[in-house]
Amino acid sequence: MKAQILHKAGVPFSLEDVPDPEPGPGEAVAKVLACGAGLTIHHVRAGRAAAEFPIIIGHEITGEIVEVGAGGDTGGLKVGDPVTSYFYLTDGEDKWTRLGHDPISNANAGYIGRQIHGGYAEFIKLPVRNFVKLPEELDWKGKPADVGVITDAIATPYKVLSRARVAPTDTVAVFGAGGGLGVHQIMMAKWAHARVVAVDVMADKLEVCKELGADMVVDASGDSVVEEILDLTDGAGVDVAIDYVSTQSTAEQAVGSLGIRGRFVTLGGAGQPFTAPAPAMLAKELELLGSRYCTRQQVVESLELCARGDVWPLVTETYPLAEAETVHARLDQGLVTGRAALVME
Repeated sequence: MKAQILHKAGVPFSLEDVPDPEPGPGEAVAKVLACGAGLTIHHVRAGRAAAEFPIIIGHEITGEIVEVGAGGDTGGLKVGDPVTSYFYLTDGEDKWTRLGHDPISNANAGYIGRQIHGGYAEFIKLPVRNFVKLPEELDWKGKPADVGVITDAIATPYKVLSRARVAPTDTVAVFGAGGGLGVHQIMMAKWAHARVVAVDVMADKLEVCKELGADMVVDASGDSVVEEILDLTDGAGVDVAIDYVSTQSTAEQAVGSLGIRGRFVTLGGAGQPFTAPAPAMLAKELELLGSRYCTRQQVVESLELCARGDVWPLVTETYPLAEAETVHARLDQGLVTGRAALVME
């Protein structure tokens, strides 16, 4: 099969012919139709996330099972099943996984596309528990790129709604609103009937945010972000501030924009330390929260939301497998609005 091999961080991909994967007990192989190219994947390419090189990256797949290993758990999979994948390699036996907190599980043995080969290839081999069957209503053959990115672009913001307890009466500010997760957070916050303030530094991306339902926008290229948000909310501040950039400045702006009993959520990004004012935290009873990806069940629920037409991911760019380097160059420059994906020929 053909696969894009990343031999080490910071170097170009190498398109190579490698042996087709063969499943062992408890494993299955799927033919990859498409694989999303988001920032989580790009962090490995850029050297911001550890991986076991050489590696085939990518996990936001749409695939079709072509072989199931003999002599082990099949997970109910059979040849021909349409599938996607769950990013974390967990065994489901520790306390946190049993409680439905897969992302913080001590049993996490790594990630697809970092510790085992991922979806930038014509075929992918995974433990059967990491395959997730697709709902019949999803047009996985006609829209493989869109379906593949649901596992991240929709599922991650869906988890944030729960983590931040977003209610219909809330006003939610999304920092980095024009990015691959930010635009989908706008979608999901509107799906939850909240009022949304989109915050970004690029005017063209803010226009897209408006088209997706943002009620208000703030150009963050200036230095008056907090003041503008307070002005837009008549001085009350926002109920929830979600930071997909997570530099020191965006985190401090997000916290500064919170109103009484406001919740701040960071999802990594730059992951820089920041200062939160203790007097304001006390006076307003603020909450500072972290949110890591989502559970396997939340992936299932996100697929179901898309299958019934409640929401749909925004894929604006697709490329053949051979052009993986092109899409990652665009990701590195922040030029992708919504999501990009590789589509196998």
